[in-house]
Amino acid sequence: MQDLVILTGASRGLGLAMARELIAPGRPLLCLSRQTRPELNELAKARGATVLQWSVDLADPAPVAKRLHLWLSQLDAPSLAGATLINNAGVIPEIRSLEHCPPEGIAQALRVGLEAPMLLTAAFLNASGAWVDAGWRGPRKVLNISSGLGRRPMAAQASYCAAKAGMDHFSRCVALEEAKRPHGASVVSLAPGVIDTDMQVQLRAGDPADFPDLGRFQQLKAQGQLSSPEQAASQVLAFLRHPRFGMEPVADVRG
Repeated sequence: MQDLVILTGASRGLGLAMARELIAPGRPLLCLSRQTRPELNELAKARGATVLQWSVDLADPAPVAKRLHLWLSQLDAPSLAGATLINNAGVIPEIRSLEHCPPEGIAQALRVGLEAPMLLTAAFLNASGAWVDAGWRGPRKVLNISSGLGRRPMAAQASYCAAKAGMDHFSRCVALEEAKRPHGASVVSLAPGVIDTDMQVQLRAGDPADFPDLGRFQQLKAQGQLSSPEQAASQVLAFLRHPRFGMEPVADVRG
């Protein structure tokens, strides 16, 4: 029996670190990212594991969700012990007040950060729900990687904050829906802490005239308060494996 994992944004940062840790025998991994990473194929070969990478644009999520639904519908569900979707991909648009943000940047942040997770979650739950209707009884999990910025406002990042706040609340709604269904899925929107990724580099390069929180992000780096992607990935995946996963639909890896 195999535990299927689907992971978005697996080509860098936290997503890449999670992909590296997830690759193991008996755990087929499907990665959905704009870029593919040959190193993941090499790692899977070395470990005797299975990894599949789709090069997709999550700023145009409807075709990706349709493809995922079709792919899941064609799987041999009885061969799976469980199935998990991790919505990790996100985009930080230009660091400036909303009135000065290019419309295409606002749209991309919301499509990648909120629309794509919603459509992929719908596709995952619909396809795997058909397995349940046919008698399959494995656990289903949806882990949405959120952010503290979905719970605390920050100037110059309205689009990103809105996408993460929306992710938190849609997770609450879907968790209520699944709780009413026999063998429903567990759904959690998880803040992974502050991680030293390209997004942090982008934030620290902001213009102080547009970004009043710049000093705080520079201080986090200077004081060594950022988790490495590898540390954060281990914490997030440990949270995913915890028996109480799903008890609270909105959570923080730091407790």
